[in-house]
Formats: sequence, C-alpha cells, structure tokens
Amino acid sequence: METEHGEAAADAGTEGPPGPLVDAAWLASRLRRRGTVVLDASVGAHRAAGRRVPGARRFDIDGVMSDHAVPLPHTMPQADAFAEEMRALGVDGTDTVVVYDTAGIYSSARAWWMLRAMGFDRAAVLDGGLPAWEAAGLPVEDLPPGDGGRAGNFTARPRPGALVGSDEVVEALADPGAAVLDARSRDRFAGTGAEPRPGLRGGHMPGAVNLPFGEVQRDGRMLPVDELRAVFEASVEGRERLVVSCGSGVTACVLALGAELAGYGGVSVYDGSWSEWGLPSELPVVTGA
Repeated sequence: METEHGEAAADAGTEGPPGPLVDAAWLASRLRRRGTVVLDASVGAHRAAGRRVPGARRFDIDGVMSDHAVPLPHTMPQADAFAEEMRALGVDGTDTVVVYDTAGIYSSARAWWMLRAMGFDRAAVLDGGLPAWEAAGLPVEDLPPGDGGRAGNFTARPRPGALVGSDEVVEALADPGAAVLDARSRDRFAGTGAEPRPGLRGGHMPGAVNLPFGEVQRDGRMLPVDELRAVFEASVEGRERLVVSCGSGVTACVLALGAELAGYGGVSVYDGSWSEWGLPSELPVVTGA
C-alpha cells in the first residue's frame, strides 16, 4: 500500500535486490519506499554531471570512502571507518542499496564491491547508471546529493578474500587453478601506452590476462549473462579462482561484477592494483601483449 505521495507504507528493504544488477524500471518502482537507499558513486570528472537520481546520497570514493593515510589511490578504508561513513549516510543493515555513477557502469561497481567486502549483500548496481535512468525518461534532481538525514545502524563484517594485496596476487599468478585478470586498456597492459599516474612502470604482471573492463559492457550496460560467460570462459580457460586488477582498484570491480553475473564465485579484487604493482619494486613486470 502506498501513500498519496507515492511512498510505500511497508519497508521495501526486507525484499532485497534480485541480484547484483538492477535496471532503471526496478529502481523507479521502489525509489520512494522506506528501506531503499540510492548512492551516487561517481568519481573524478564524472562527478560534474550536476544532477542525480532523486534522493541519491554521495558515496564519495575520491573522498571519505578511501583511506588517505595510505599513499595509493582509492584504498579501501578500515572496517570501522567504512561503517562510520555508511551510518553517516543513514544506511541501515536491512536497507536495499542501489549504487550508480554518471558514466554508466564505472565506479559504481567499486562501491558495490566495497559493500560486499564489508559483508553487506543487499546492494546492487544500476545497469547503465544515470544515462540509462535519464534515457528511460525518469526524473532527476539538481546536485548537491542529499544525505541520510539521520544516522543508520550499518555494521561492517569484513569478508576474507574479497580484497587482497600483492602477496596474494603473487600466489595466484603461480597457481594453475587461478586467473589474474587485468581490466586496464590493451596498450597500458602491453606497456605501449602511458600510465596516467606518474612514476609507474609500464606493462603487466607476468601471467596476467588482459580483459579491459569495457569488453564486458555494451553502451554503458553490462553484457547479457550468456555473453559474459563466453567472454570470461575465453579469458580464464577453465580456471575457477579469479583475481581482478586495474589501475587503482576501481574498474577491476566491473570485472568482479561481470564475473558474478557469469556465475563465478570466490572472486578477489587486488586493492592496490597497478598503482601499487607498477611502482619501482621487486614485483615483476613484463611488456608486450
């Protein structure tokens, strides 16, 4: 039952999302219900869109949703700090959270994975992000995004293996049952393209497989499940354990989303990604396709 203003009398959060990906129609039908929280996880220049899904709150990956005590971009905060910021956004443990970005699917997958890494499974990514929302003729509001208005009761329960460091990546590279997938562009993977961050070596981890994150999408939306399965099967060649990496741990999460949709379990995201591995160090780097 809904009120005259379109707000549901019942708590929509109890039903949860149908999976890790929802479309604009699904979100629109639940937008005004109690228990539905929408988070704008846009980063960098994508934050300049100047509009938002009505009621969306800022999930600030460039700001408080990264650990700036670590000299690497977009590092996952400690669990207690992450939980504090989620409570400040008014998120409860029983809420259904939908994350989006203004590029399509770019940094929204990072926000989704961070929630998953902290043991929160009631989150989904808006397929196609704000462009898909607007293309469907759905309303938007001007920025700045809203906040929760009250403190939530979100609790972080870190999930082992969701985020890994360089030691675990070294182990995965030596494991015949594991595949390390690199979401960067093909020229950066080969070492022929410049890295956007100064001081990093060009190339890739020996044994890694290049799967640019754009190749699991079409027009800003994730590929259908059968096509995702074909893309991942061609890349991993029967290996079941997946570790995904990118430049700074953001677009690797697009691969994590695609892998989950394709039916892979036990995916890990290398949090430091090339921002760590590419630094001058003893970690091995090779060039070429």
